[in-house]
Amino acid sequence: QVPLVESGGGLVQAGGSLRLSCAASGRTFSSYAMGWFRQAPGKEREFVARISWSGSKYYADSVKGRFSISRDTVKNTLALQMYLLKTEDTAVYYCAASKHPTSDPNEYDFWGQGTQVTVSS
Repeated sequence: QVPLVESGGGLVQAGGSLRLSCAASGRTFSSYAMGWFRQAPGKEREFVARISWSGSKYYADSVKGRFSISRDTVKNTLALQMYLLKTEDTAVYYCAASKHPTSDPNEYDFWGQGTQVTVSS
């Protein structure tokens, strides 16, 4: 059973908005830090945003002011609201869970399967 499942990806024009969701199953992640990462073709997986168990948020410079991360610890869900999307935001987006708030993907223990976001010009 996949512990994290992303949804909400799709095709959107540059300047548009999209909301990604991540649902946890099989266990609770309320005590975990949660993060969003993305991977474009031919590139390494990169950090996008993270939120600690207490709600502290941190963003990559490339998305700061355009993306917003949130979580619902009761529903065991994570979201990423994306505004003013750019073509360079095109990637597969992954949600992940870590015992510590970090931007290092190697420190994340649980991953979803990813959802494709494509931004057209």
